[in-house]
Amino acid sequence: MSEEASSPDGSGKVCRVIRIGTRKSQLARIQTDSVAAKLKELNPDINLEIVAMSTIGDKILDTALSKIGEKSLFTKELENALERNEVDLVVHSLKDLPTTLPSGFTIGAVLKRENPHDAVVLHPKHIGKTLETLPDNSVIGTSSLRRAAQLKKRFSHLEFKDIRGNLNTRLKKLDEKADFAAIILAAAGLRRMGWDNRISQILGPEDCMYAVGQGALAVEVRARDADILEMVSVLHDPDTVLRCIAERAFLRHLEGGCSVPVAVHTEVKDSQLYLTGAVYSLDGSDSLKETMQTCIAADDKSIEEVDEQFQRVGVTASKISGEAQDRAERLGIDLANLLLSKGAKEILTVARQLNDAR
Repeated sequence: MSEEASSPDGSGKVCRVIRIGTRKSQLARIQTDSVAAKLKELNPDINLEIVAMSTIGDKILDTALSKIGEKSLFTKELENALERNEVDLVVHSLKDLPTTLPSGFTIGAVLKRENPHDAVVLHPKHIGKTLETLPDNSVIGTSSLRRAAQLKKRFSHLEFKDIRGNLNTRLKKLDEKADFAAIILAAAGLRRMGWDNRISQILGPEDCMYAVGQGALAVEVRARDADILEMVSVLHDPDTVLRCIAERAFLRHLEGGCSVPVAVHTEVKDSQLYLTGAVYSLDGSDSLKETMQTCIAADDKSIEEVDEQFQRVGVTASKISGEAQDRAERLGIDLANLLLSKGAKEILTVARQLNDAR
């Protein structure tokens, strides 16, 4: 459990120290600080301590993420610290969290989603252009099979190459060398870093659908820590929770992950949750894409007991209608089944084999 410590104001009042685990990158720290600020505002009597650490994904920088073959690239070390009681909660980008969490952990909060779309960042010499107007054979940097598969099909005059590293590193590689005409990054990360001015183009769903959970922050906790779960649960954004439960259920049922191109788009409108999901071959030439919807205006407003058994694709959200969450999860499963019935498994199997062989 968390430590008890005397407050620094000398009043002798005992206040709790909550330790928050995070990755060491600048973006991870900014994201964690934003969550810490919200928790402090809601719980003025707690002291927060940030514990930063490096993950496998931070250390292996010369290999494409999809080739490393580890599902918890950016989360394992943080979860190890959580298991050893070295931290009380961990802040992640939700898209980094596998759809099945290790036993004993749960996502206690999914915060309001930033823009989930991908953004084009151009080399300074191409400012003013778009992916469409870039010269033939221009090289675009992306470490994502999902982005490359969609964009290869849509912009066949461009070439796509892997680029690794955190946001700062990738921008430096773009600006200081002539290797890339542009790179594709999540708009959310650029905005959180205050680099909106580097966004040349936001890619809409017709060009590039986003990754499951993209743009949302998640707070992972020990499932047994009812008090911590209660404390972070107020950070849940209901629409984001329902969208991400549907997305994660879709991905889990497809058995997708980093090593296959799977993309989604969700929207909540007039009490309806819309989910579009797609799978692609590595070069984008073969794809399946469908949309389904469900009503999330639940009749049952009862509050569930906080308990690990109420997790839905790793998320515990006891203050959001259980019926609405069930419908969101079912939507994801139903859409996955629809794509599987049309041959999604074959497309993903080939994509996985080709990626392994690269």
